[in-house]
Amino acid sequence: MEDLQEFKKNNNNGNRKRKSQSHSNTGNTDRRSNTLTFPLLMAAALSHSHTNTNTHTVVKDCLTKFLSHPIQPHEATCILSLCPFLLRSKSPHIATLTAQFVGAVSLLSFEMNHQVVSDFHTLKALISLIPTSRKAVSMAACDGLLDICSTCLGRQRLLHFSALETLMFAFLEVQGSSTLISLSTGDDVNIASLRIGFQKGKLPVLLLNAAIILINTCNIEQLRKIPSKLSECFSVSLKEVWREAHKKMINSDILGAGQGMNLYFSNITISDLAESIFRLSINVDQFPALMSSNIVERRIFWSSEDDFKHFILNQWEVLPCVVRRFSSASLEVDEIFTSFLQSLCFKDSFPLVLSSILQDLISCLPIDSDELDILNFLKEVRNKLGCPLINEQDIRVLRTDNQFKQEVHFFQENSDSCRVKTPHVLCLDDMLKCQEAYNDGYTVALRGMEFRFERVALIVDRLASIFGQPSAGANMYLTPPNSQGLARHYDDHCVFVCQIFGSKQWKIFSQPNGQLPRLYDPCNILNNETIDDTRDCYNFFLNEGDVLYIPRGCPHEAFTHYDKQDGSVGFSLHLTLGVEVEPPFEWEGFMHIALFCWNRTQHHSHPSLKSLSGILNVMSTRLLHIVIGLIGNSDPAFRKACLVAAASLQSNTNSWLDQCQRTIFSYLINKISRELRFQEALKSVEAAIERNEDPFQQIKWLRYLNQERESVEGHDWDVGSTEIKDIFAVYVEYKEMAERVFMDVKSKFCNEVSYDDVTANYKLLHEKYEEVRKQYMNGMLSLHSI
Repeated sequence: MEDLQEFKKNNNNGNRKRKSQSHSNTGNTDRRSNTLTFPLLMAAALSHSHTNTNTHTVVKDCLTKFLSHPIQPHEATCILSLCPFLLRSKSPHIATLTAQFVGAVSLLSFEMNHQVVSDFHTLKALISLIPTSRKAVSMAACDGLLDICSTCLGRQRLLHFSALETLMFAFLEVQGSSTLISLSTGDDVNIASLRIGFQKGKLPVLLLNAAIILINTCNIEQLRKIPSKLSECFSVSLKEVWREAHKKMINSDILGAGQGMNLYFSNITISDLAESIFRLSINVDQFPALMSSNIVERRIFWSSEDDFKHFILNQWEVLPCVVRRFSSASLEVDEIFTSFLQSLCFKDSFPLVLSSILQDLISCLPIDSDELDILNFLKEVRNKLGCPLINEQDIRVLRTDNQFKQEVHFFQENSDSCRVKTPHVLCLDDMLKCQEAYNDGYTVALRGMEFRFERVALIVDRLASIFGQPSAGANMYLTPPNSQGLARHYDDHCVFVCQIFGSKQWKIFSQPNGQLPRLYDPCNILNNETIDDTRDCYNFFLNEGDVLYIPRGCPHEAFTHYDKQDGSVGFSLHLTLGVEVEPPFEWEGFMHIALFCWNRTQHHSHPSLKSLSGILNVMSTRLLHIVIGLIGNSDPAFRKACLVAAASLQSNTNSWLDQCQRTIFSYLINKISRELRFQEALKSVEAAIERNEDPFQQIKWLRYLNQERESVEGHDWDVGSTEIKDIFAVYVEYKEMAERVFMDVKSKFCNEVSYDDVTANYKLLHEKYEEVRKQYMNGMLSLHSI
């Protein structure tokens, strides 16, 4: 049904102009005439291999007549059987007309499209015409392929027969030396939906259009099968088009309807082009292993293994600290940041080139934290991919009012009230205003630097591996002299502040309640009055090359000074490297994985959900997950980052860090064993059901551990919410018996669970998250490498 709706949409959207002559209805006489010509067409086709001008003329006349009138399905079915012969004709006219006929039939209906793509010989013959030296034949064949692409089935069949590789090779052969393009408004006012017009021959554009459609249809395996060299060369050509399109988009150089009559406008849009570039880079290693994690560890944070050990055992997620760079050399010559700084044109001239830097950037659309399918992400953002920076999502321009200690956001302050309710996409004028805002004391904060600069991506990739997390992030802050950007606040993730240029004063306060905040939980902006005990305050003055560590949950603020006497530049440029600990990779997440995996091994002994004992066992296990969550809300150890997947543990499982992880695991198991919380957990589930909520929503990510295994009837994690409600009602009805079963389940779990068994499944989940994060990073980096 979905494919049929897609066909109707593609067939009726009017974007593609039919190649055939007028299809006006000429009555029953012409239709009978078409039918009568079929025997002649068949006879001519069977003898077309002979060089016979009369034969060719008959075939051309017959095909022309069929294309000049509405094609009837029953007639089309007959003629399709001859198409493999006709497409291989030595006559360019016959091959061209036949390709047009195949395309026309493909657009008749979903059923006819299915019939065309089911014919192996016709598809192979049509694809074989793409790289021909006869331009008209290639164009007709390419048009035919575009018509076949009107259905998902058609696109998949073309991919099966390697049409994509043929199109890519052909495009690289015929493309011009330069790309001149223009943008035009299409049916959608969305910036990413701007259509791209080409000032070059029609054939390269048809080839490009068809290739982009098929690339954007590929699944991960199909993308992997594209020869790497071909993919690389084709990406270079796409980026050439992307470079020009991006420039015109930023400069608002967009043609209105009816303009650009000398251009060839295909169906290619900004978002289509961006998606193809993104997809072709998904499986590419954007940054080869030029830098090991221990170099990042040694260069940025600690000088020796003992320093790292001291940090993990005494300061990680507990206390702030600073690592001073005692060397006289600044970070300008540091191998880690050199290329990044050069790309920014840093030093005194850097603030002056701010607007030009912003013009090269696009929006890095947010991906859900538990998204493990990069193609699903692309499907959701398809109409937005490739658009310029979005205010408050990619960039923030703000300052803190010294009198009220509140943040003032530049674009909100300078926009009307209705505009700020919708995403504010920055235009060229806005980017120039960022320069003005900086001069007026505003800090310019850019998020997602790891998606925009390859060197930063390399650093955060190594940083994530150090702490055993699937990914890390990086934001950049440019603050003018005598100014404060963000107001006092705390983060839900740990940060390493790398002072790149200039200097900055920092105030950091101890965690208010000793409990680590969770990722994505609301972070309250704190007033100065919240913490007034100076004993809880740490003051750090960062110079170039210094690195400051701030644990999550610690309120902090920073500001710049400008002392004319010491000759300082006054402004500050720093990178904040963030280690975000997502729920599965906290220790609480590790314990949920432990319970899930242990329970999976018990399936053979579990009775069916249709029995009372089965319901009590399944619900007791579910309730133990709730208990783990309740303990985690009060015990800080459950919220700490799990380092089981840390890089240093991959080659040395008997290290001090490994022993540390095992000790934490034993502590948490003992904590679960001692805690009762049955009644509290029961009330928690009951309250969620009354609110019509899923009581286990927070740990839905566990389903990813079961995707590649056969589910056991009645014990699959994805039991429906309605079924949960029903079995919970039975569970409550037999409450006393249920509590005994719960205690038995908890006791068996705590006694039987093995740390080593859990780590294998934990690392499997870690790899799944890491793969998608790297695919996203690769895609975004490819769109910025222009």
